[in-house]
Amino acid sequence: MIQDRSFISYLIQFGIILLVTLLGDFFYTHMNLPIPGNVVGMLLLLFFLLTGVLKLSMIEEVSNFMLKHLSFFFIPAAVGLITCFSVLEGKWTALVVISIVSTFIIAVVTGITVQILMKRRQTGD
Repeated sequence: MIQDRSFISYLIQFGIILLVTLLGDFFYTHMNLPIPGNVVGMLLLLFFLLTGVLKLSMIEEVSNFMLKHLSFFFIPAAVGLITCFSVLEGKWTALVVISIVSTFIIAVVTGITVQILMKRRQTGD
């Protein structure tokens, strides 16, 4: 019986995340936004969490499960990319350069951010 409650809790939490994602897709479709619907959904989820409309406890268990198995969720994207090789033909150099440059920028920004946060923690701000 405890497992049944846990399963139902997971379903409810997953349903909340799914509803927010669908809401993001709805806004994307009906408002002609330049940002993809899944990104709009993530921004809505962040907004709902920051404003207290949603409490972290309402989605925490299923979110931790999804984060734990995150690599599994990249499989459909990878398969979709494989089917688009003809579109990417002749653009590999640009993709590699963009990947290297963006990785470098992310590493630098992350390093600077960590240094700033460590200095703040040491000074007690």
